Amino acid sequence: MKAAKFDYEVPASLDEALASLAENGGKIVSGGQSMGPMLNMRLATPDLLIDLRRLPELTGYSQDGGKLVIGAAVTHAQIEDGALPDATRGMMASVASNIAYRPVRTRGTIGGSLCHADPAADWPSALTALGATLVIAGKGATRRIGIDDFMLGAFATALNEGEVLIAVEVPVLSDAARWGYYKFCRKTGEFAEAICGVVFDPAGNIRRVVLGALGGAPKRLSALENRLGDGPPGDDEIAAAIDALGIAFEPAQRVMHNTAVKRAMQQAFGS
Repeated sequence: MKAAKFDYEVPASLDEALASLAENGGKIVSGGQSMGPMLNMRLATPDLLIDLRRLPELTGYSQDGGKLVIGAAVTHAQIEDGALPDATRGMMASVASNIAYRPVRTRGTIGGSLCHADPAADWPSALTALGATLVIAGKGATRRIGIDDFMLGAFATALNEGEVLIAVEVPVLSDAARWGYYKFCRKTGEFAEAICGVVFDPAGNIRRVVLGALGGAPKRLSALENRLGDGPPGDDEIAAAIDALGIAFEPAQRVMHNTAVKRAMQQAFGS
């Protein structure tokens, strides 16, 4: 099957893109690694696509004090290849290197992944573990929102009509920071069936343990966050923290999520 007919615009600036979005509606596209298949299967039939992947406002980065500001159109491959400063002590590069396949990583973007909001994707979980802040632009206004409040559910975000995600602000981790990230996939390149991200940076007051691939937004395991720094939790502690989410897992799912937490913790703190 092929896509239904649609108009296609490549604006020269963010202001031009926002003006077109406000006037004409349509759908935003960046790397197109999610939108392309949806168009071909006619799960999405927009009248207009507005392509943001070449906008200079979205393709760069900057380091501002204690945060790295990453343009929403920066690709997974750029992060994997170290084209940006290593603000997360290797965590983001490691996550990026295990997203899908290299051809996908060369076109897929960090902002596109967040806005698509697939529960099994890597960036929603990894950036929640890092405590990122998202910068969102609308016509005439810009706002910032914590990532905990951005993903509302499967394929649903806090973006309002006419708004565009323009940047991701990631805290710069100290030399004392520890992190772990583990996911289960049926085979390399597929979406995850269980994800856990752990970030502990006492210098930056970051204590986060995040469970992902839950069919909705990632969830923080607060009981485990409160004891970070005391060494890896035991199996019973992990099971109790996951049970506290109130999610009815199938037995195999429970084993995968429990194991993902255990292995992420081991990566962060050792066995």
